[in-house]
Amino acid sequence: MRTTKGSARNHAKRRLFRKAKGFVGGRRKLLRTVKETLIRAGVYAFRDRKVRKRTMRALWIARINAAVRENGMTYSRFIEALKKANITLNRKSLAEMAVNDPTGFTAVVEAVK
Repeated sequence: MRTTKGSARNHAKRRLFRKAKGFVGGRRKLLRTVKETLIRAGVYAFRDRKVRKRTMRALWIARINAAVRENGMTYSRFIEALKKANITLNRKSLAEMAVNDPTGFTAVVEAVK
C-alpha cells in the first residue's frame, strides 16, 4: 500500500496556514502561495530587525544633538568630550536622559565641558 503522510502533512499545512493568518486572498488560502509569502515575510523580518537598530540609533543621535545644542555644544564635540572624560554612557541612555531628565543631562554636559 502507498504511504501518503496523511496526518503529518495535514499538521505541516495547518502550521503554515496558521502563520499566514491575517494575510489577504490567496496569500492565506493557497498552499504554494502561502509558502512563498512566508519565505518573503521571513526575509523582510530578518532584514528589518537590523534596519530597526539603525533607525533607533539615528533617533537617539538626533535627540542628543538637539539637547546638546540647547546647552551650547555640538553633538560631535560632546561625544569626543565624553570619551576624554571617561564617561561611559551609551547613546540610548543619553537620549533617554535628554527627553525625561533635562537637568541631569545638563549636568552631564557641564561635567564634560
